Amino acid sequence: MKQEFAYEKLSGASSSVNKASAFKGLKNKWLASLFLEFAIKSNVSQLVKTSRRGPLNVQKAFYPEGKDCAHVYLLHPPAGIVSGDELNIEVCIQDSAHALITTPGANRFYRARTNLAIGDSKQTQISNIKVLGKGICENFPLETIVYEGADAINQLDLKLSSQAHYIGWDISCLGLPAAGQPFKKGRFTQLNRVFIDGKLNFHDRINLTPNNNVCAHVAGLNNHSVFATMLAHAPKVRINVNEKSQLVDRLREQIAHTDGIDKPSQKVSVTYIRDLLVVRYLGDHAEECKAIFTSIWKTIRPIYIQKEANVPRIWLT
Repeated sequence: MKQEFAYEKLSGASSSVNKASAFKGLKNKWLASLFLEFAIKSNVSQLVKTSRRGPLNVQKAFYPEGKDCAHVYLLHPPAGIVSGDELNIEVCIQDSAHALITTPGANRFYRARTNLAIGDSKQTQISNIKVLGKGICENFPLETIVYEGADAINQLDLKLSSQAHYIGWDISCLGLPAAGQPFKKGRFTQLNRVFIDGKLNFHDRINLTPNNNVCAHVAGLNNHSVFATMLAHAPKVRINVNEKSQLVDRLREQIAHTDGIDKPSQKVSVTYIRDLLVVRYLGDHAEECKAIFTSIWKTIRPIYIQKEANVPRIWLT
């Protein structure tokens, strides 16, 4: 009834036939959107504007490390995306504001519908993050689990000023191999694009289908089930060319000596691509990946943002 009532308000439809037809369509898809804007007000990084539709929300900003950095948890109560669903997340960080954004749990793309007579099989999440001026964004969603038989698209468009600071990651987990449910027949596209001062700086896309053999190919995922990318950007005045080279060497050495992880240097690469620090993981364990990425974040945050890492409490629950 809530969906039908929402449709009546938005469309103003008076025909019972039209209402029934629209309600039938709504049952086969769930569109959700969330807009967040952060700005400096009274010397505090504040969540100054929110706009939402559907099952996406935030509660409030937390300040575990002081008023100049707002921690925000994105909430998606269904905790998963099914066929016909489309989630749109848009974040704008104004000049000099600082936000750390994370999630309380893993995202999930469930098995897609096979009966296309009741609607499209696609499942989509699109995130747009804009960081203006000297704004700071840290974007740490927990892992995305892509179930066998999914038909999913996960896209991030990151638009930075050349003076902006950004550290973020995405972690994709294919299937549930430990439960005997490997990812074999599904479709999944992960797309990351970074624009700096309006120019495309980084374009990274992986497209998995049942027929293209990317999952198994040695030049693809080589039969691994977890792949991830961590990106970091800082103004050139914060870290110069020589310091970038030294940082890459330092991180590679740090990764090679990570405790409790077998052959970490064979699972993680570190490099600079133009103005971006790019760290990649290819392995089989999301927790292992998060441990490595968190360790890297603790190393680079004081350099990039001039703050010691403050691990969100939600990660510890």
